[in-house]
Amino acid sequence: MAWSNLGLVHIYTGNGKGKSTAALGLALRALGHGFSVYLIQFMKGGRHIGELNVQEALPKFRVKQYGKECPYSEKMKVGATQCGNCRGCFFTYNESREKAAEALNDARQAVKSGQYNVVILDEINVVLDKKLVSLDDVIKLIQEKNPDTELILTGRNAPKELYKHADYVSEINEVKHPMNKGIVGRRGVEY
Repeated sequence: MAWSNLGLVHIYTGNGKGKSTAALGLALRALGHGFSVYLIQFMKGGRHIGELNVQEALPKFRVKQYGKECPYSEKMKVGATQCGNCRGCFFTYNESREKAAEALNDARQAVKSGQYNVVILDEINVVLDKKLVSLDDVIKLIQEKNPDTELILTGRNAPKELYKHADYVSEINEVKHPMNKGIVGRRGVEY
């Protein structure tokens, strides 16, 4: 691949909708230029999400999930049901720590390898907030990444200490959200 000037670090955080969506927009843009993208999803295991399903059509786009599979994924995938917030797709705290450590190890290898132009660590900030992995380990991952790999970290409650290790920091704040009116996550929009 020709010179691309990649290698910066992004943080998308805040309580508003659009952090993962912004990262996926960047992924789509990068794919459009022939770059390879690896999306590592911490705490997400729904087989129904659009970004997981589209990877078949985009050979340079890889997605790996490290969350518990949603028991209703197949129905949600075809629009037969919506997420009812049953909480059936969450691990116990100890299981979450184990999966987060596994995902972080995968992320470390991915960002060092130079195999991917863009690596997205989706919900890593939530993992940090819940103390499932250490901030020091994530900072070390940033410091040791391949200098030509663009790295995106998403999720609410990014630790402020992480900001100094990023080139972009966007805080996405909620002003209004349909969930406050009882409208649940919608296929093709929230997942």
